[in-house]
Amino acid sequence: MLKHKIDNREAGILTYGLTPPKTNHEPDKIAEIARKQIERIRDIGLDGLVLYDVQDEADRTDQDRPFPYLSTMDPTEYSKEYLGAFDVPKIIYKVVGKESPEELAKWVADNEKEDRYSVFVGASSSKQAVTMRLPDAYGLAKEGNPRLRFGGVVIPERHKAKGDEHLRVAGKQQSGCSFFISQATYDVEASKNFLSDYYYHCADNGIPMVPILFNLAPCGSQKTLEFMKWLGISIPRWLENDLLHAQDILENSLRSSREVFEELFDFGVQKGIPIGCSVESVSTRKVEIEAAVQLAMEIKAFMGVRLRGTIIERSGVRATRSS
Repeated sequence: MLKHKIDNREAGILTYGLTPPKTNHEPDKIAEIARKQIERIRDIGLDGLVLYDVQDEADRTDQDRPFPYLSTMDPTEYSKEYLGAFDVPKIIYKVVGKESPEELAKWVADNEKEDRYSVFVGASSSKQAVTMRLPDAYGLAKEGNPRLRFGGVVIPERHKAKGDEHLRVAGKQQSGCSFFISQATYDVEASKNFLSDYYYHCADNGIPMVPILFNLAPCGSQKTLEFMKWLGISIPRWLENDLLHAQDILENSLRSSREVFEELFDFGVQKGIPIGCSVESVSTRKVEIEAAVQLAMEIKAFMGVRLRGTIIERSGVRATRSS
C-alpha cells in the first residue's frame, strides 16, 4: 500500500517513527526492545515504519544538549536483524554526509529486487564536514536503484524565515524525491504558509504535488520540551507558555497536535495536496511513548473519516453533473 500511495500521490499515509536502540546494548537486550516496540505499534494500521539515523548535532547549536548523546544502531541493520517480524515497509533515514560515494552506492544497490524506502538527510549545520552532498546522493539513488523510493526532509518553519521552502521541495522533487516528512509540527501558520506557496508554485509550473507527511511528537514534560527546542523544533511562544503552565502538559500537547494536524489535513483536502502524518515520541518515557501510539491511532481514524467523506462528496458532485 505504501508504494501505491506514494506512486499515486495519495493523501492519508500514516507512519510511525522509531529511534534504533543504543549501540552499547547486548543483542538480547536489543531483541527485547524490538519486541516491545513491535507490540506497541502492531495494531495501529501503519503504512510504513520510519527508522531514524541519529546524528550528534552538537555543532548545530551552542546550547548544551538536555540529554547526553549516545550512538544508536544503524537503522538498516536494526531493520534487517530485529524487525523482520513486523511486516510493514521500513523507511530508512540516511545521513548521507557521513557516507562515501562508494558506500552509499553499495547501500542503494542492495536488495535491488525489493521495494525499498528512504529519507536522505543532509548536514545538521553548515559547520559539519561531509563526504557527500544531498544533490549527489539523490543522483546516485535515482540512477542506482529504480525500486528505491526516496524522500526528503521539509521544514515549514524555515519557510517563515527564508520564504523558499516550497522551492527547495520542488527542486528536490526534480532530483527524484517522491515524498517528504517534516520535523515535529507545532506551528500551524508556518506550515499552512508553506503549503499555500507549494500549491500555487506547483499549479503555476505544472508540477505534480507529492505526499507531505507532517510529523507529530507529543511533549510530556518540561525536559522533553527543552530537548525538542534543542533539536530545532519550532514551538510558538504562546503554546510554550500554555504547556509550561498546564496541569497536564502531555494532554495539552496531544490536543494541540491533533488540532494542528486536523487543520493542515483539511487545508490539504481543500487544495488537493496529498497530506499524511508521521508520529513519534522524542522521549523514552513510557507515558509519552504510549501517548504517541494513541495519537497515531486517533490520526489514522481522523484521516479515514475525512477521506471517506471527500470520496462521497465528490461522487455526489459527479452524479449531479451527469444527471
